Amino acid sequence: MRRSFPLILLSLLILTGASLPKSGPVPLKKPPSEAETKEAVPTPDEKPATPTDDGKADPSKVPPAIDNQAVPEPKPKDGSEGAAGDQKPATDGKGQPADEKKEEKPAPIVYPPVEAENAANYAKCVADLKAIGATFDEAKRIDDGKGCGIDKPLEVTGILPGVTLAPKGLMRCETALALARWTKETAQPAAEVAFDKTIKIKALNQASTYICRLRNNATTGKISEHAHGNAVDIASFTLSNGTTIAIQPRDEDGTMDGAFQRAVTASACLYFKTVLDPGSDAAHETHLHLDVIERRNDYRYCR
Repeated sequence: MRRSFPLILLSLLILTGASLPKSGPVPLKKPPSEAETKEAVPTPDEKPATPTDDGKADPSKVPPAIDNQAVPEPKPKDGSEGAAGDQKPATDGKGQPADEKKEEKPAPIVYPPVEAENAANYAKCVADLKAIGATFDEAKRIDDGKGCGIDKPLEVTGILPGVTLAPKGLMRCETALALARWTKETAQPAAEVAFDKTIKIKALNQASTYICRLRNNATTGKISEHAHGNAVDIASFTLSNGTTIAIQPRDEDGTMDGAFQRAVTASACLYFKTVLDPGSDAAHETHLHLDVIERRNDYRYCR
């Protein structure tokens, strides 16, 4: 009877449909760590400041700012931004920044006065010019401003007897005398050698005498010697046989015209301090520039 009891019990379980559970017991969740517990704790809202009697917040009772939270700076009453980098610059009352330097206007250019002629030298020059046979009239003092002018200008119509300046031109006496001596002593003899002993120069055709301008008609730079009455530009020579020898590039010109131009150009440096011919630059391709500018040690610039 005792041996059959387990069999009876097993049979009873089978008959009643008993079965083992489908899954084992689920372990309990591990409690959170102390660090996780602190992160989960919500931060309480900032307590409003306690108003004072005048309705303003009592600064002594304003709670401190929460860590890692920026505290806005108060805006100044003038409406400018509170942050130092965003502040509007102070003005001088006219909308201009007070610390900004005002743009300074360039100082006006002060030009030297027209140089006065030495009375004794001028008198001697006029006497020499009359003696050589030039024709001219003494003109009124010229002062065009900006450094331009002639103290004692001459209006020259003839360089030598029978040799006109066409058209007439204003210049200093020193310039006129150098032009007359050059024509008499070297240009006229060169014409006789180059063409014929009977050939005479009848006119010097000038392109410019006195004019108030900068060098080479530039917009910037030094003032021209023409503006002081020291210069004359010769464009051509008219000969007694009716021919005209025009100044032009002639370095490679093998004719007598070329030889004549090169001869008078070279000899001009004996009378003038500056001689510029068509080989100098593009600005002088059609004339000879002759001037009497004073240079240290009587230096001459000829090309």
